[in-house]
Amino acid sequence: MIKHAWRIIIFIVGMSVLLFGVALLVLPGPAFIVIPVGLAILATEYAWARRWLHAIKESAEKGAEKLNLRSLFSRKPKSKAPDATPE
Repeated sequence: MIKHAWRIIIFIVGMSVLLFGVALLVLPGPAFIVIPVGLAILATEYAWARRWLHAIKESAEKGAEKLNLRSLFSRKPKSKAPDATPE
């Protein structure tokens, strides 16, 4: 019973955020940030949302690669240049 109530709550919150993001496509606001957040909320309980979120992430990575912005999606920490210490 609790599991079903939790899924309903996740669905309502996730869909509200997702639909708000869709509305922001025509209204002023960060739609391209809000839509993935809504899908991420839904992806905690629903496989279809996980697939959509994965597809959006792949599309964003390909677009970043074309624009030479690959570092936005890298998971490796940026390597720092060694500090020059005066002797």
